[in-house]
Amino acid sequence: MTKLINAADRHLTSAGWLNSYFLFSFADYYDQQNMNFGPLRVFNDDTIAARSGFPQHSHSDMEIITIVLDGEIAHEDSIGNETTIRAGEVQRMTAGTGITHSERNNTDEEVHLYQLWFIPSSKNIKPSYEQRRVDFLDAKNELIPLVSGQKVLEDVVYMNSNSTVYYGNLKADKEINFQTFDIRRTFIYITEGELVVNGVQAEKNDQLRIDNMKIVEIKAAQDAQFILIDVPAVEANF
Repeated sequence: MTKLINAADRHLTSAGWLNSYFLFSFADYYDQQNMNFGPLRVFNDDTIAARSGFPQHSHSDMEIITIVLDGEIAHEDSIGNETTIRAGEVQRMTAGTGITHSERNNTDEEVHLYQLWFIPSSKNIKPSYEQRRVDFLDAKNELIPLVSGQKVLEDVVYMNSNSTVYYGNLKADKEINFQTFDIRRTFIYITEGELVVNGVQAEKNDQLRIDNMKIVEIKAAQDAQFILIDVPAVEANF
């Protein structure tokens, strides 16, 4: 089954300095029928204005992934990390038993990023941090793995979840078949362009949620960039 959710159905929260589109229940948006997709608990599409950002705040028992598409964001946390995450880089923060951090745009340009939260494979993990330049923005007609808890993949950011996040970039009329299993689920969010996925047409900022498939057929109706997330079909239990 391939379910299309249109861009207009995302929840928008605007705080002046922040425009955030929530794909799942989060903060002031609650929908009991849209809590998560397997262990994928949060997918926020954020634009952060110049000279602004999130002050210190805390998290626990969550794998937090930040993917920067444009601009750069400064990060500081309670386990000693002070870094800058730039376009083409990926960050993973394991909140585990508890971590405090801030994220700030210290530049004169907007920052566009995705933040994803995954329910971890186990609770009370020691907090940790990883950041890597993947150069995914230069991908051509391929899926680039960014973050994974599946140890068969190399040169990716590791997370404590049996899931993998890919970035895809397809030129018009190019196709990719993503091999999966009927015990897995596939989530696709379109950054730019237009795709046809298993015969379903989807446009910029649309999302597709796919169950019970062994092959996900992806074709670009026009030049397209997208995020693809492979997760287990079992529901997270905490």
